Amino acid sequence: MNETIPAAFAAAVHADPTTPLLTWYDDTTGDRTELSGATMDNWVAKTANLLVDGAGLGPGDSAAVLLPPHWQTAAILLGSWTAGPAVHLGPDPQAVDVVFAGPATVEAAGAWPAGDRYATGLLPLAMPLRPLPAGFVDYTIEVRGHGDRFTASQPVTPDDPALGATSHREISAAATARARELGIAPGARVLIDAGTHADPMDWLLAPLYAGASIVLCASLDPAVVEKRVAAEHVTLTL
Repeated sequence: MNETIPAAFAAAVHADPTTPLLTWYDDTTGDRTELSGATMDNWVAKTANLLVDGAGLGPGDSAAVLLPPHWQTAAILLGSWTAGPAVHLGPDPQAVDVVFAGPATVEAAGAWPAGDRYATGLLPLAMPLRPLPAGFVDYTIEVRGHGDRFTASQPVTPDDPALGATSHREISAAATARARELGIAPGARVLIDAGTHADPMDWLLAPLYAGASIVLCASLDPAVVEKRVAAEHVTLTL
């Protein structure tokens, strides 16, 4: 078993960088975004470089990620865990080194003491958020200027905090166990209702540790499920 989240992610990408790792649907906007392992790896690396080179962070630091299930949220979470900062999901505000927020959480993010603040509109084609809230920089603009390869000068260890005070080793064990509970098998193509499974343990980490690919659906329209299962070659629906 991989004992850090970056190791589990690297294993998932290495298995086949060209096939879809995460496919995103929003049935309210009609957005569909597909990310292969290689594409997601680029976004994760850019995010990690943003945190290390842009914000000067690493293991021992902290990031608040106040975002709903989304492919950009996956990139931010995995980028944070790759760079080293422990992630805090809320809801109780605390001092962190960086905070990521979306349109629905910008106001709440103001209660989190943070050195750097990034906002994203979670928009199709990763378009920038307009208007940009005061005190924030746009994640989708800033991240593009960073390298699409990341090499950690201080790699995370299994004992480093990953989610709050919970270590990478503990998260790895929990994600592996959760994958078994949900019936996610290696190689599965899993359609996940983001409204039902909003916890990253369910929609991101359990499939990642199981070696599965993800079809993540927001505002899932029950009328399209059967057609989507066929179109996306889904083997498990959650």
